Amino acid sequence: MTNRSTSCPDCDVVDRRDFLKLAAGAAAVGVASSFGVLPGAWAAPSPTSAAETAVGRFYNTLSAEQKKAICFGFADPLRQKVNANWHITKPTVSSDFYNKDQQRLIDEIVKNVTSKDGYDRLLKQMEFDDGGIGAYSVAVFGEPGTSAFEWELTGRHLTLRADGNSVDKAAFGGPIVYGHGEENPKENLFLYQTQQVNEVFKALDANQSKLALVANAPKEDAVSLQGDAGKFAGIGVGQLSSDQKQLVEKTLKVLLAPYRQEDADEAMDIVKSTGGIDKLHMAFYQQGDLGNDKVWDIWRVEGPSFVWHFRGAPHVHAYINIGVAAPAKS
Repeated sequence: MTNRSTSCPDCDVVDRRDFLKLAAGAAAVGVASSFGVLPGAWAAPSPTSAAETAVGRFYNTLSAEQKKAICFGFADPLRQKVNANWHITKPTVSSDFYNKDQQRLIDEIVKNVTSKDGYDRLLKQMEFDDGGIGAYSVAVFGEPGTSAFEWELTGRHLTLRADGNSVDKAAFGGPIVYGHGEENPKENLFLYQTQQVNEVFKALDANQSKLALVANAPKEDAVSLQGDAGKFAGIGVGQLSSDQKQLVEKTLKVLLAPYRQEDADEAMDIVKSTGGIDKLHMAFYQQGDLGNDKVWDIWRVEGPSFVWHFRGAPHVHAYINIGVAAPAKS
């Protein structure tokens, strides 16, 4: 299938310094120890989870030549880049660089870091945006089975990670990205998320709506973890009624549903450990209202340990960063 999506000039790579701010509490192993919580104490994937086991098998099939091209040290700055449209390594999944068994293992890893619906949905997204999973690329940081490691897939409108909790207190192993190049919102694969988030907006009263509705959105990749001292746009979930809060909880489950349960559980554990949903804010942006229908296509859920920025106009770019922010230096 040919690439049906339009060009994407706004997809600029975030450099290492920006990522270090963006992933403050997620860029190094052992952050949790400074908070008095031992690594592994929360729900999280492990080195023996299904995806990570497949990563180990994939790594063990690589030749010396292949490792030279796609394997890096765990601290390599490439692991610290995040973008809506880039290739972490040159070889694509469908190229002759990989044999059929390795290609099947890559697909197995993707299947195991997602839910069934998420896997099916992302396959459709990759097919639409760049002709399928074969057009994407992978990298391995560290050495599975012996040290901290992370497997990563990148390409047009997608970043996925599997790290076996090598990056402690960071859901998904660090910031991730998803998107879809379809500019008709009714045909976009992630319209259901916007519809669910807008259910929260519709449940707000007039005064709450004024707080929640913001004129202009920040940069889509501005997803630094701010911690307790952060300033967040929109309305605080703590200001909502109990039934409105239940709707927010339902919405978070919908947002996390495309991913495997281990990652979703870790994400919610991080939120709970840093004050719960009462610490989250929800902002709906007047900017980019497709069709002028007041179904807000750009929205953001943010708190001390959680950022979910969804830019639905002109097409979807979503940046997610969930982790424990490093304590501020005194």
